[in-house]
Amino acid sequence: MNTESKQTRRELSHQRILDAAARAVRRRGYDGVGVADVMKEAGLTHGGFYAHFKSRDALLAAAVEHAGASSRRILGKRIAASLAAGASPLRALVEAYLSPEHLAAQDMGCPVAALGSEMVRQQEDVREASRRRVLGLIETVRQALPPGADPQQAAVITGSLVGTIQLARVLGDGAGELLQAARTSILDQYDRAPT
Repeated sequence: MNTESKQTRRELSHQRILDAAARAVRRRGYDGVGVADVMKEAGLTHGGFYAHFKSRDALLAAAVEHAGASSRRILGKRIAASLAAGASPLRALVEAYLSPEHLAAQDMGCPVAALGSEMVRQQEDVREASRRRVLGLIETVRQALPPGADPQQAAVITGSLVGTIQLARVLGDGAGELLQAARTSILDQYDRAPT
C-alpha cells in the first residue's frame, strides 16, 4: 500500500472520529464523551485512538471546533436561502438560529447552545477551543448587524440566541412559542436602521 493510500485512510478515520465526537459532545456534554464510545461509533477500535489524538481533552477540543464548523455550514445554508428571499442579514441569522429545525437538531446544532454552561469547567485546551466557538458566534452575529449598529450588541444578541435555544430544549412542547417570541423581540429591537 502506498503512502498516499495510508494518508487518505488515516484522514478518513480521523474525520469519522471527529464526526462521532462532535455528535456525542453535543448530545451528552463534555463529561458524557468516552473515548471507547466515540471510537465504536466511528467504526474503529479503541486502540487506534492515540494515533489521532494525544488525550481525551485533545479530542474534546477538536470535537467542539469540528461541531462549530459543521453547525456553521448548516446554519449558513439556511441563512443563504433567507438572504436570497430578501431577508436582512440579521433576520436571516436570527430566523435560522431560532428555527424549529435547529432546535430539533440537537446533535447537529450549535455547540455553544449545547455546551455553554459546561465550557468554563473544562481543562484549558478544551476551554480555549470553547472560547473560540463563542467568539466565532459573536462575530457571526456582529457581521449580520445593520450598518452603523453598535458592535457590542452582537454579544447581547448572541446570549439571547443561545439562551433561547437552551430554554426551548428544556421546555419541549412550549418551545415554538418561545422561539417565536424571541425572534420577534430580537428583530424588533435590533433589526432596524440606526438613528
